[in-house]
Amino acid sequence: MNRIMRTVIISCLVDKLRDEGSWCGETHIQKAGYFLQELAKVPLGFKFVMYKHGPFSFDLRDELTVLRADGLLELSVEPPYGPRFVTTVRGKELQGSFSQTMPEHEIALNFVANKLGNRKVSDLERLATALFVTLNADDSEQSTDKRAAQFHHLKRHIPEDTARQAIHEIDQIICESKNRILPSVDSASV
Repeated sequence: MNRIMRTVIISCLVDKLRDEGSWCGETHIQKAGYFLQELAKVPLGFKFVMYKHGPFSFDLRDELTVLRADGLLELSVEPPYGPRFVTTVRGKELQGSFSQTMPEHEIALNFVANKLGNRKVSDLERLATALFVTLNADDSEQSTDKRAAQFHHLKRHIPEDTARQAIHEIDQIICESKNRILPSVDSASV
């Protein structure tokens, strides 16, 4: 995926998250970006690692800085909360110039925004970590209990029963994504 298309997708993600009630701070974009790339298979090209609050991409952090420098995104500070990302007029104009090529990713963007948009940061950490553990588990580690134990090993501050709940929820989201996202991805690539 070229940089311009990736820029359009990130700015669309910001807009769709905000439409779904997201505060749209960096954590929201990080976790939604992880879901978009790893669950919905949108080829953003970011490398995600397990970090303090779940999967995190230093590349995505850098990209958000570049988008701000290019005047496509801006930070809006609204006390008492932290900064939130907003697509600028220039960013919306860029989106408009790609409106013919965006339908390929529209279903995935809508799905991810709908599932994560109104979540708190702590919910995003749990769900993204559950997805990370699930996607990185080999066949012998796919049971709910084994994934919950691995989750708890990575995030000691999250009790194992809470990890198990997140694993159950991510399993439901994965199942739903197969019905709502992946059929459109398969048909778009034919």
